[in-house]
Formats: sequence, structure tokens, C-alpha cells
Amino acid sequence: MSDFDAQTPSAYDPFADANAEDSGAGTKDYVHIRIQQRNGRKSLTTVQGLKKEFSYNKILKDLKKEFCCNGTVVQDPELGQVIQLQGDQRKNVSTFLVQAGIVKKESIKIHGF
Repeated sequence: MSDFDAQTPSAYDPFADANAEDSGAGTKDYVHIRIQQRNGRKSLTTVQGLKKEFSYNKILKDLKKEFCCNGTVVQDPELGQVIQLQGDQRKNVSTFLVQAGIVKKESIKIHGF
């Protein structure tokens, strides 16, 4: 009977470590720059994962002025504040954030096609 007790599965969750690491938005302090296709040739660039101590509106103002595009700050319930810009600005935004000293190049992840 003791052999049977040794073979019974315990309440071990194999995904507990993965869920703990991926639990929040901006995990491991990465800044995610994504592109979303709207309609036709129109696209939208989103920036998520910036630290909360930065003023999103000031960063947005500088990005809009630098790249001659429109944008907004959107409050998402899961991701927090997200910056949205018109057009495909992935490369421009990543170089701007590195040159401005907001994030390091290693902590930027660019997603999209």
C-alpha cells in the first residue's frame, strides 16, 4: 500500500513557474513595439511596457513632432497605458527611445510582419 501512495500524483502545477513569469504586462521590463493592420495600406504602431514614472503624454508629443504623425495614449485594462501612432513607426520609435535614454536597446522587442 505504501508503493501506491508513492505513485499518486501530487498537486504540483507544472505551469506555475511560467504563469508567475508571464503574469503581468511588460514582463521582464521589455518595451513591446507592435504594428496592427487597419484597412488597406493603413497601419497603427503601438508602444507598450514603458515604466510608469515616465509621462506618456510628453513622450507622445515628442514622437508626434519627430515623425510628423498623429497619435494618442490609450488606457487598456490588461496592458495599462499604450501609445498608439499612425503608420509603421516601429524602427523610428525604437531608435528614438534608445537615443532619448528612455530604454536600453536590449529591452526593446519589435513585433510584426
